[in-house]
Amino acid sequence: MTQAAGMTAGLQRRLLALLLLPLLLLALLNTWFDFRSAGNAALQQDRQLLSLVPLLADSVVAPGAGERAPPVLLMAPAMDAFLSERQDASAFAIVGVDGRVLVGADWLTGLPPTTRDAEFSSEEFDGTTYRIVSQRMQTAAGELTLRLADGSDPRQQWLRQLWFKVAVPNLVLAVAGFFAINWAVRRALRPLIALKEAVEHRSPRDLTAIDESTSPDEVRPLVASLNRLFDLVNAQAESQRRFVADAAHQLRTPLAGLQAQVEAWAQAVSVDRYKQKDLPAHTQRAQAAITLGADQIAKLRQATRRTSQLASQLLALSRVDARSADALPMQRVDLKQLCEVVFEGQLDNAAAKDIDLGLDAVTVHANGYEWLLRELLANLLDNALHYTPQGGSVTLRCGRDPQDRRPFVEIEDDGPGVPEAERERVLERFYRLPGAGGEGTGLGLAIADEIARMHHSALQLSTGHGGRGLRVTLRLPELLQSA
Repeated sequence: MTQAAGMTAGLQRRLLALLLLPLLLLALLNTWFDFRSAGNAALQQDRQLLSLVPLLADSVVAPGAGERAPPVLLMAPAMDAFLSERQDASAFAIVGVDGRVLVGADWLTGLPPTTRDAEFSSEEFDGTTYRIVSQRMQTAAGELTLRLADGSDPRQQWLRQLWFKVAVPNLVLAVAGFFAINWAVRRALRPLIALKEAVEHRSPRDLTAIDESTSPDEVRPLVASLNRLFDLVNAQAESQRRFVADAAHQLRTPLAGLQAQVEAWAQAVSVDRYKQKDLPAHTQRAQAAITLGADQIAKLRQATRRTSQLASQLLALSRVDARSADALPMQRVDLKQLCEVVFEGQLDNAAAKDIDLGLDAVTVHANGYEWLLRELLANLLDNALHYTPQGGSVTLRCGRDPQDRRPFVEIEDDGPGVPEAERERVLERFYRLPGAGGEGTGLGLAIADEIARMHHSALQLSTGHGGRGLRVTLRLPELLQSA
């Protein structure tokens, strides 16, 4: 994911967190209120149990007939009503001083309280959690411990039914809220995501302004700032391109004149050296001076040729960078005819190095800019001839890919090639392989790569036939319909 994608995802996460966090807090607050309500009800229930203990004590009307006989009970109406209403959720016990249950539920056994104050506790029996009050009181049968249990304690019921009554609804609410808020956030951020994708998929050469009317009000200041930045960058780049183009154009004329003079001078020196062969021996000093001058002129001729080539490449690069071609429609280009023209223009250079220059072209058409494709092929072919050793071979091809039927142009040589690790870097401007021979400028492949990008494609560098040399392929994505 790119930085723009990460920014959008981070914004979505923050919005989801800010919206879901209040929902979670409200759910927790609702749970707390439920618990407080249950606690208040339980407190009232404790008070009710405590108020029934004296009635249970008054229900003991007489001691038992024997030492271990249970006391005689006559339930008070309020006690009888309490036990009747909660037949399966209430119990009582009258416990002696030794902790033995004299009357009531046997499971309510236990030592009596150490004081006469009421004691409350919770105990589970037979799957029900009971709230129990225990208190020592004086009765008609003497001092006894009275215990009253109520299994309908709201707080205990609330704890037992917590999952079904609170957790599940809140969980369902949280999940539904997450999907609903996520959908709402995505829909609300759709214009921002569209803006991000529009900027992300832009060509590095496309610095046109973004339409502010399609952006939300909150994002328009950002879009306006981006447009101002695009204008500044575009103006600076255009100024640099004009400078390079003007400088290269101005240099071409004096360099052409200088090269013509040097070439004429070199030819004259060659003629003088030829005439000096028949001179007497006493003129050997003059011959040596002529030979030294010829060597210096040869070096000067090479330097002027390299400088002229660099000026031509800089001018071509400025024309490619100008992006003026983007505003023009692509035309139907005959790739076979184009390859033949470029092929004929390099025959002399190939013959000078005794290089077997071949042409393998079939009739195929493509959409493109003819003058840019000619510049691309010229640079690639010149680069191949430059680095292919004497006696090698270079082949220029065009045709259709057998798999996707897309038109392509290709140049293959059997020179030193380019290591796979360096194939990305050789497309950079002014970059040359370490240890590369010759006097190259490092602009040929860079210009070709810029032209490939203007055709919405990319150069593909691979190893040549037999694992030797370099093969450079350009596949053109769009085919022109037949006329």
